[in-house]
Order: sequence, then structure tokens, then C-alpha cells
Amino acid sequence: MAKVSKNARVAQRAQNVGSGKDHVKVIKPIKDPKTGRYAYKEAIVHKDKVKDFFADAK
Repeated sequence: MAKVSKNARVAQRAQNVGSGKDHVKVIKPIKDPKTGRYAYKEAIVHKDKVKDFFADAK
């Protein structure tokens, strides 16, 4: 098995840039109508879909 140079690793990382940075973790509080307590819905969504996540009723 051949060694991989540090420069090759940098080039590989450069190709993968942006893959994980396009997603964000969002937390939405949802109030229970009977008890008045809050529950929290967590999700990891694409940054373009954040408004859709908060626009949903439940």
C-alpha cells in the first residue's frame, strides 16, 4: 500500500467542501394545548428548507 502525501489529502478535502456546511440543526418549540408544556422538535435540515420547517404546523 502506497503512502498518500499531505498535498493529496488537502486536494481531497477541497473537493468535499460544502457538503456538511449546507445543513443546519433547527429546534422548534411546540406547545401542548392540554397541559401548556413545551416539547421541542429537533431536526437537521438543508439551509434552504429552514423556513419550511418552521412554517409547518406540527
